[in-house]
Amino acid sequence: MHIVRYAEGSGPARVGILDEAGIAPLEEVADLAELLRLPLAGIRSLVEEAAAGGERLAPDGVRLLAPVDGRTEVWAAGVTYERSREARVEESGQLSVYGAVYEADRPELFLKSVPWRVRTDGQPAGLRGDADNSVPEPELALLVNRHGEIVGATVCDDLTARSVEGENPLYLPQAKIYTGSCSLAARIRPWWEIADPAALGIRMRVLRDGGTAFKGETSTASLHRTFDDLVSWLYRELDLPDGAVLATGTGIVPPLDAGVRPGDTVEIEIDEVGTLTHELVVATPRG
Repeated sequence: MHIVRYAEGSGPARVGILDEAGIAPLEEVADLAELLRLPLAGIRSLVEEAAAGGERLAPDGVRLLAPVDGRTEVWAAGVTYERSREARVEESGQLSVYGAVYEADRPELFLKSVPWRVRTDGQPAGLRGDADNSVPEPELALLVNRHGEIVGATVCDDLTARSVEGENPLYLPQAKIYTGSCSLAARIRPWWEIADPAALGIRMRVLRDGGTAFKGETSTASLHRTFDDLVSWLYRELDLPDGAVLATGTGIVPPLDAGVRPGDTVEIEIDEVGTLTHELVVATPRG
C-alpha cells in the first residue's frame, strides 16, 4: 500500500491510498499538506480506514503527481554515508570540511526544493547547463508531519552539479538547488509498513544508448546517522507547519569520470519502498 497524490483527468489534485485494488480517496483531507498537519496516529487511522473501504478508482484513468504540495518543503542531508564523504573529498580536495561534518553531531542539512519545482516518475529531471559534471544521488526520503513524526518513505534523486560544488563547497546551494534538480517517486510507503527501515537495499542504474553506463548499490544499514536523529535536527529551531520531505543522503556516487549526460535514463529502486525512473535533460540551456 502507498499514499499518493493524484488527479482524474484535468480535475484537482487529491490524496488517497493505492493498493492492488486501485485508489481509495482520503475524503477527510483536501491535500497532502493538510494530512501532514495531523499527528501520526490520526494519519494512520485515516489511511487504514481508506484501505479497508470497498470503493476504488481504477489507476488507468488517474495521473499520479509529485508527493508534495502546500507549504511542505523538501530538505536533504549530506555526507551521511562513507561513500558520500569520499566522493566529496575526491571532487573538492577538502578533507577537513567533509570529514568534519561526517563525524560531527550536527549533520549537514539544506533546503532542496519547494513543492512546485519537484519532478516525479516519468518527468524529465534537470542538469545545470553551466556544469561540466553532474551525478544522480539515489536516496531514501522521509515524509515527516508537522509534529516531527515520520509518516512514510519514498525514493528521491537528489541531482547534483558535482563540478560546481567541487569548485568551492560554498557553492553548495547552486550545485543542489536549480530547476529540475529534485525528483521524488509518486508513491509513499507508510512508515509503519516497513519492517526494518535501517536495512533497505538501494540500487541505481544509469542507462545510455541501449546499455548500462553505471550501476551501484548500497543499504540504509550503511547510513552513519539514524533517521530520528536527522529529523530531530531538521525540526530544531525550524517551523514546518505542513511538514517536510527529508532526503537522507546517498551511498552511491559514480566515479569522477562517470558523470551523467543529457538523454541518460536513471532508474532507482529501494526495497519495500518503490522505484523512480526518469530521463535527464538540460534544465536551462545556455545560448
